Amino acid sequence: MDDPPGWIAEFTVRPREFAAHLDAIVDSGRTPVTVSALSDHLAGRAPLPPRPVVLTFDDGFADLPGPTAEALAGRGLPATAYLTTGALTPGGRGSLLPPAPMMALEQAPLLEQYGMEVGGHTVTHAQLDTLSSKALAYELRESKAVLEDTLGHGIRHLAYPHGYNSRGVRAMAARTGYETAVAVRHALSSGWDERYRISRLIVRQGHTLADVEGWLAGRGARTAPYRDGPKTVGWRWYRRARAAVRGPVFAG
Repeated sequence: MDDPPGWIAEFTVRPREFAAHLDAIVDSGRTPVTVSALSDHLAGRAPLPPRPVVLTFDDGFADLPGPTAEALAGRGLPATAYLTTGALTPGGRGSLLPPAPMMALEQAPLLEQYGMEVGGHTVTHAQLDTLSSKALAYELRESKAVLEDTLGHGIRHLAYPHGYNSRGVRAMAARTGYETAVAVRHALSSGWDERYRISRLIVRQGHTLADVEGWLAGRGARTAPYRDGPKTVGWRWYRRARAAVRGPVFAG
């Protein structure tokens, strides 16, 4: 959008820039695939096509089943959308997401009609690695169940809000029945990535078309998998301590 709410502006691109990014993907010669295709490869069930690229969209903002899905479909680009179910109900009262224009849960089937697959993105968009086991199980199971009831089929994939995860979170995702989970990690994924913390690159407001073209060429970012560094581990422990005092915290 051209005029996003301040809290999400950093992760927003204008429509003209978005169109340029999609055109760069088409021109790159890469083969867009869904997370399901990547999952099948990581599980040893099927090979990936040459030079694959995966496009993902988190949360479920109002543009998703409209201009965003139309721009993707018009270029024949499949993608995966991860929906925060609590934010898609009237008033968004079941979510920690700040106010923003959101799609409705009932529009999820429309995404599939446009060629997008749908995955879970929890109920409230909390920092999952700071939650109790009971609260974590609710976030993963309830969002999965709501989407399955809405779409009439299983939900295979999960995105951790803002990428926050831990060994315990990843184990719970597997026990809940998700086949994969995507994190962030600010890195390129690979054919050897970890199924329950697949790396992604966030397109931020300050990224240029040249940045996107560089990523498509395999430049400008490290490649996963790799171990968490001391800063990542330290930041996780700090956030856990803060959540123990203040309660669940918005992941953003």
